[in-house]
Amino acid sequence: MAGYYNGQIVLELDNKAIVNELNAQTPTRSAHYGLIMDIKQVMAGFAACKVHEADKAAWQVLLRDKYPKPFVFHDGRLAFTPTFSAAIAMYTYIPFGIFLAIVCSTAYSLLPYRVSVPIGARTGMRSRIIAGPPADAVEKDKADGRLYVCNHRTLLDPITVVAGLRKPVTAVTYSVSPVSELMAPIRTARLTRDRDEDRRRMEGLLARGNLVVCPEGRTCREPYLLRLSPLFAELAAEVTPIALETRVDMFYGTSTKPTSKVLDPLYFMMNPRPEYRVEFLEPVDTMTVADGHGHDDISHNIHVANRVQRVLGEALAFQLTEQTRKDKYMMLSGNEGIVKAKAKKS
Repeated sequence: MAGYYNGQIVLELDNKAIVNELNAQTPTRSAHYGLIMDIKQVMAGFAACKVHEADKAAWQVLLRDKYPKPFVFHDGRLAFTPTFSAAIAMYTYIPFGIFLAIVCSTAYSLLPYRVSVPIGARTGMRSRIIAGPPADAVEKDKADGRLYVCNHRTLLDPITVVAGLRKPVTAVTYSVSPVSELMAPIRTARLTRDRDEDRRRMEGLLARGNLVVCPEGRTCREPYLLRLSPLFAELAAEVTPIALETRVDMFYGTSTKPTSKVLDPLYFMMNPRPEYRVEFLEPVDTMTVADGHGHDDISHNIHVANRVQRVLGEALAFQLTEQTRKDKYMMLSGNEGIVKAKAKKS
């Protein structure tokens, strides 16, 4: 929308009289107007707005760089404009899409990746590995674990990383429902959002094997990178960033409602041609001291987190933001995005 703000109507005037007066003052076709009123008058205001067919023909999709503000967060499942023909196609496809999603999820849960990945490709799931994992990441006899840091697109991010590595990796989770953890085909470990306790848990996991974390702490559908939690910078001498990008054509595989999150992977795999793009980047040193701060200094950890964010942003051509998990959930659902465990009855 574009136009001019001419003022505010504060008196309870007759809408029709106002419209007739505006019509008399602006008789040409190029003059358009709208009335913004209180809720009791808003429908009459919309009815007074005039849009000519000749102007509709000139409408175009607004480019992202022309948005008044960055469009970072949004919710809802549909990833397409629901025109009549597109809606009919979606409802016709849904039963077949559910069947494909069940086949794909069953294959990833029960079969080894050398078998499940080709089956997923047959059901429409496309996985593109742009750059392979580091050489020492695939060594069978390496005792200590490697820390992988990736951006967060869907709940399937750790599974996609494991499929690319072809070796066991533990994924840490924040506020994921117990059902999602039970259905996960990889090892998961729940964190508490208590900094000291989470650090202790991740250090123990990393001592036993490879670990993948998504320090954004929440998913983002648009080409933006949210602020990374700096806790991972304290865990290892170097981290391996993994740039992830997804493409969907019918359904978004993310949501903000806690009761809907368990269906996120199903919706993603229901797409006719869902795609994951995986790129293993060069390791980032976390021990290099910046600005005279020690390695354990919180400002140094923030510096490392920002450096990893820049590396991921450059690889994905994503714009960096200062938005946080709390910002997203407070904006879209009015909560902090935490699934609270039910208290056990004594």
